[in-house]
Amino acid sequence: MVKDPICGMEIEPEAAAARRSHMGHTFYFCSTQCADTFDADPHKYAHPVMDGNGTKSAIASAPTAVESSCCQSTDSVAAEEPVDEETAAHEREYKSLMRKFWFAAAISIPVMLVAYPELPWLYLPNLFVGEASETLIQTLFILSAIVTLPVMAYSGRQFFTGGWAAFKHHSADMNTLIALGTSAAWIYSTVALIIPSIFPEGTATPFYDVTAVVIALVVLGQALEVRAKGQTSQAIRKLIDLQAKTARVLRDGREVEIPVEEVLVGDVVVVRPGDKIPVDGEIIDGRSAIDESMVTGESMPIDKAIGDEVIGATVNTTGSFKFKATKVGKDTALAQIVKMVQDAMDSKAPIARLVDQVSHYFVPTVMIISILTFLAWYNFGPSQALAFAVVTAVTVLIIACPCAVGMAVPMSLVAGVGKGAEHGVLIRNGEALQTASKLDVVVLDKTGTITKGKPELTDTVPASGFAAATLLHFAASADHLSEHPLAQAIVTGAQDQGIEVGEPDEFDAVPGHGVEAVVDGRQVLVGNIKLMRRYQVETSRLEADVKRLQSEGKTAMYVAVDGHAVGVVAVADTIKEDSVQAIQVMQELGLEVIMLTGDNERTAKAIARQVGIERVLAEVLPEDKAKEVHMLKQDGRKVGMVGDGINDAPALVEADVGFAIGTGTDVAIEAADITLMSGSLKGVAYAIEISRATMRNAKQSLAGAFGYNSLGIPIAAGILFPFFGILLSPILAGAAMAASSITVVSNANRLRFFKAKSFTETAEVTA
Repeated sequence: MVKDPICGMEIEPEAAAARRSHMGHTFYFCSTQCADTFDADPHKYAHPVMDGNGTKSAIASAPTAVESSCCQSTDSVAAEEPVDEETAAHEREYKSLMRKFWFAAAISIPVMLVAYPELPWLYLPNLFVGEASETLIQTLFILSAIVTLPVMAYSGRQFFTGGWAAFKHHSADMNTLIALGTSAAWIYSTVALIIPSIFPEGTATPFYDVTAVVIALVVLGQALEVRAKGQTSQAIRKLIDLQAKTARVLRDGREVEIPVEEVLVGDVVVVRPGDKIPVDGEIIDGRSAIDESMVTGESMPIDKAIGDEVIGATVNTTGSFKFKATKVGKDTALAQIVKMVQDAMDSKAPIARLVDQVSHYFVPTVMIISILTFLAWYNFGPSQALAFAVVTAVTVLIIACPCAVGMAVPMSLVAGVGKGAEHGVLIRNGEALQTASKLDVVVLDKTGTITKGKPELTDTVPASGFAAATLLHFAASADHLSEHPLAQAIVTGAQDQGIEVGEPDEFDAVPGHGVEAVVDGRQVLVGNIKLMRRYQVETSRLEADVKRLQSEGKTAMYVAVDGHAVGVVAVADTIKEDSVQAIQVMQELGLEVIMLTGDNERTAKAIARQVGIERVLAEVLPEDKAKEVHMLKQDGRKVGMVGDGINDAPALVEADVGFAIGTGTDVAIEAADITLMSGSLKGVAYAIEISRATMRNAKQSLAGAFGYNSLGIPIAAGILFPFFGILLSPILAGAAMAASSITVVSNANRLRFFKAKSFTETAEVTA
C-alpha cells in the first residue's frame, strides 16, 4: 500500500487513479482531483513525503558547492538511490499485475467455454458427454460463480478500491465503470442462478465470463503501461554510470588513485591515454586530443593544451596531461546534465486520457439511467413489474460495461506499436505514440543523426603534376601510426581504394598541427596550415581548394613531400544515404525541420544545404539544446527531438517526443520515447505517420464502442417495448458487448495493412 500525498488515503499502486514522477520518486493518487492539486505545486506536497521516507533526491536538495570529500561521497550515493528505488517499485508493480492477469486468464478461458449451453459448437462439455444435462449445466454455472469470486477479489481488487476512492471524491473513472459492470454481471448471474423464478422467462441465464474476461483484459493493459513507464528512470542511472569511478591525483608529491567522490577543488589530476577524465578542470601541464562527443556532439576529438578546460566523463585519446580540478560533485557538466534530464522528466505533464475524460460523465449518466429504468418499470410496468425492473436495470449496467471501450485504445496502440517495430521503430508507450501524432516541429541533431557520426575520407586533390594515388599513398603511410581519428579516416579511405599503405621509417606527431614522417625515404608532412608554416612550405596554389572544401563542411589537410605542397586530402562526417529522402518526407507531412548542433556554423550550414534544411541552430551547448527545445514549446508547438549522444539526452526528454538513434548511446535511447533501431531518419517520419494513423484508428474504435453503448442503453432500458414489445435481455446485452469488441479488434487489424511514405515510393495511406 502507498499513501496519497494530498489526502493521505492508503491505496494500492495498481489501483491508483493517477500517478506522477517528481525528483526521482513516483507518487500515487486516489483520484484525478488529488493529482491536479499535486500538479499545481509538486514541490510543496512531495517534500514532506520524501522527508518522511528519508530518501530525498540528492540532485535537488544537496548544496550547490561540495565542501568535503565526505559530503561528496554521501551525495553521490544518495543521487543513485531514488533511481534504483523507483525502478524496483515499477518492476514490483508490473510483476504483481502480471500475476493477476495470468490468474484471471486461467479462469476466464474455462468459464467462457461453459457459459453458453445454447451454443452447442462453443459449449465445452458437449465434446465429452454428447449433450449436457440440465444438472451438469447448473453445476458448471455454480462452479463458475465460485471461481470468478477470487478473480474479482484478487485480480480485480484495484478496480473496486479505485472506484470506491473516486466515489468518495464525488467523481468517476474507468475503475468505476469496470467495478460496476463486472459486479453487476456477477450479482445478476448469481441471483438468476439461485432464484431464477423472479425473472421473466428466458432471462435467468448467468454470464460469469463477462466478469472474468473484462478484468483479465484491463489488468493486462495496466501491466504493459507500468512496464513502459518503469524504463524512464534508467536514463538517469546510465548518466550517473558515465562518471569515472577513480582518479589519479597528486597528494604530497605522490600520485595516488582515489575514488572520484574524494577529488577536491584544486587537486592536480593526472590523465593518461585512454583514460576517462574524472572531473571538470583546467590543463596545467601537457597536451592531448580529447573526445568530447558526449558533451558537444562533435565527432572530431578536440586538441587541448595548457590553459584549456576539460570536462568530466569525456575521454582522453592520445597524450598525457595534468589538470587542476575546478568543478567537482554536483557542479560538473555531467552532474548538470543529470539534473537537467531529471528536471525534464519531472516537468513533463502526463497526457490526459480521452477514455477517462468521457468516463467521468459517462459513468454517472449510466447509473442514473439504470435507476430511472428501474423506477419506470417498477411503477409503470406490466405484471411482474419488479422482475422487469431488475432485468432492465441490470441490462443497462451490463451493456455499458467498458469491455470494448477499455480495449479500443489499447488494441489500436498495440497494432500501431507492432507495425512500427516491423520497420525498426520502437515506441516506448502509447503516450509517446499519441503525442507523436500531434508534432509539427522536428529538431534534428547533426552528428550521428543526419550524418554517420564517423569521419571518412571524402576528397583527394593532388597538385598539378602529382598523381592522386601517389598523394594518398604518402598521406596514408605517414598517418599509419597516428591514433588520431582524422588520420585513421585517411588510412581507412586509402585501403578501401586499394592504395598501398606502408609503415613510415620515422614518425612524429605534432599536437594541434599534424604529423611528420619519413615514407619511402622522403619527408612527408600531413596537417593544417600551421604545420605547413612551421616548415615554411608554400601552399598558395592549394588555398582555393582548401577554402572550397571547408565551405562544404569538410576538414582539409595539406600534404607536403620534401618541402613541397603536393595536394590536399579532406575528411568529413558524411551524410547518411537516406537522410535527404527522410527529411523530404517529414516536410511533406507538414513538419518544420530544424537542425540543432554543437558544430561550428559553417559546417552546420553546409550539411543543411545538402539535406534541404533551411533553419539551422549551430554552436549550441548541451544546456542550450534543451533551452531551444523549450522555447519552441513555449510558442505552443509540439516538438520532436532526434539525437544520438549523451549531450542530446536533456533535449530528448524536454521535447514532447524524443527520438533516439539506435546506433547511438544507451543514455540517449533510455531518455527518448521512440528508438530508431536502424539509425535511419526514415524511422522518424515513419513513427509520425504510424502514430497519426494509429490515433485515427483508436478514435474510430472508441467512437464505435461508445456508439454501441449509446445505442444499446436506450434499448436495454426498454424504450422499444411500448411500441414493438421488444425487451433486450442480458444475454443480448452480452452479445452486443461481444459484437463491439469484435468491431474494435477488426478495426485495429486494419493497421496491419498501413503503408507510409517513409518506406514506399507512393504516398498511399490505407489506415
